[in-house]
Order: sequence, then structure tokens, then C-alpha cells
Amino acid sequence: MVTSISSLASSANSPDMPAPVVVICGGVGAARLLRGIVPAAGDGLTAIANVGDDLELHGLHISPDLDTITYTLADAVSAERGWGLEGESWQAMEMVGRYGGVDWFGLGDRDLGTHLYRTHRLDQGADLTTVTAEITTAWGLDLRLVPVTHDRLRTMVTTVDEGEISFQEYFVRRQHDVAVTSVRFDGAADATPAPGVLDAIADAERIIVAPSNPAVSIDPVLAVPGISEAIRARREDVIAVSPIIGGKALKGPADRLLNELGRESSVVGVAEWYADLVGTLVIDTIDADLADAVSATGPRPIVTDTIMTQAGVTEALADLLLTTALRS
Repeated sequence: MVTSISSLASSANSPDMPAPVVVICGGVGAARLLRGIVPAAGDGLTAIANVGDDLELHGLHISPDLDTITYTLADAVSAERGWGLEGESWQAMEMVGRYGGVDWFGLGDRDLGTHLYRTHRLDQGADLTTVTAEITTAWGLDLRLVPVTHDRLRTMVTTVDEGEISFQEYFVRRQHDVAVTSVRFDGAADATPAPGVLDAIADAERIIVAPSNPAVSIDPVLAVPGISEAIRARREDVIAVSPIIGGKALKGPADRLLNELGRESSVVGVAEWYADLVGTLVIDTIDADLADAVSATGPRPIVTDTIMTQAGVTEALADLLLTTALRS
């Protein structure tokens, strides 16, 4: 039996339940952060995930961010790649390539099983929230991981030389090595939040924005009508972690995208991007000298270690995000 988010959110206000927390997330940065937050937040956590990266390929519905989070929390993710499964083989893709099919988007043989199951259940009439719960349960995770919407939402990237292409063509096929002039979220205007998502945001004691790419991981979530308004209404209870450290992204093209979309590639640029969304921004000790500049944009800066590949940082960062006072 899959319990609805709304019923869980309302029960989370019980004195015996952890304080409700929402994490807005997408991709590897969110997955790493959730490894620290999930044990500490327990049943009070709702992770609302980006589905703008989703695609249909080989007749399958693929949800990369949902799967990266699931595999990471199950300790099954490829340590080398940060996505997909450890110990994969690639025979199915080799056969697709042999036939001249689309093989630039790598799907491992084990990973294919996830997409086959998801597609079959969606074809049976199950919604993406239900199917995601079934998948996380099968991996032994006690996690309320939900897509921001059940409707079709696709991130589209306009490049200098090729015009508009899908996010996966930009990120995987082009290795995010082409200049970008704009980002659009196809289908967003007609999308509605998945059931219970707005309730979870309204009932949360605090809302955490993961250190995901603001332009292509967080903004697709905000593009769904009603989501940004709900979060902005809670601005003083919203705390974000900067994905930019020392002017660079630890992984992916967030730094270049900020520059290409007219922002400074720094924690100040991130603070400007989130100025009307978050009340508090966590920045790394490397950027301590920029704390005053961050404050001048609006969010209150908190300086701490945020590089989660370093020992103990994930747990300490999660504790800070869950316990620090957000209102003076």
C-alpha cells in the first residue's frame, strides 16, 4: 500500500513524528546531500525531484534524477560515474549500436530493468509517484521521493550553434560542451504539481534547496505552476546550499551556465539567482570572503564546509541544514 504524501504530511505534525522537511532536488548533488539528510530527518522528509531531465527512448520512460537519487541512497550507484549502477554491463547498448540505433545515451543492462518496470507500470495506469515509491521500496529505502509533476515536463536548451536541443542531447550527447543562450521548460505551463506536493511544502518546518544546478535542476521544479509561489511564500524557512565553490561547479556545467545566462559564476551569482526564493544560503569556507556580498543580495549567508566528498562533511552539513535557526 502506498500512502499519500498529504496524509503523511499531516501526520508529521504529531509530537511523535519528526518535524516535516522538504528537499527540492535534482541530480548528483541532491543525491549526495540526501545521504546525510535521510537518516537524520526520518519519516518527516519529502524529497521533491526534478523530472525535466526525463526522456522517452527505445520506448521506455527514463527518469535520470529519480534513479540517481534512488541508486545513491541504496549504495548501488556507480562510484566512478555518479549515476547508473555499479558493476554494470552494456551489452544491450552494444546491440542497439550494431543496428544503427540511438546509443549515445548509455543505459546499462541492469539499469534497463528499472526503465522496463517503470514504463510497464505507467502503461498499466499507475502514476509516477506510485511507481517511484515501488522502486524505492524494492531497494529497501524508507524514503518519500516524489516527482514534482506527473505531467510531461522537458528541459530544452538553446545553443549558439545548433538552436534548441533537449537537455539530454546537451548534457550527454554534446557533453555540455556547447555555449547556451537560454533554457526553456517545455510543458511547464500546462503541468500541475503531483498530488500532495503543495501540501508538503506548506506543512514543512523548513525547505532545503539542494546543491543542484539552479538553471537545469532546480528551475524545472519551480517552473511547474504553483511551486515557486508556494516556496516563495515560505522564503524565511528556505535554506539553500550553493553548488558553486570557489567560482566552480564540482560536477557538471553549473558554473558555465550561470555565466552564459548572464550571472556571475560565484556564490554571489547563486545568491542573486535565489534572492527572492531563499532566506538563507550555505556557502563553503573557500568563499568566506564573499559572505558580505551574498548578504547584500538578500539571503543570509552561513559559512561551512560543503564539499561532500570529504570525510564527515555530508553528515555535518545535513545536521546544520536540519537544526540551524532560520529566523532571528
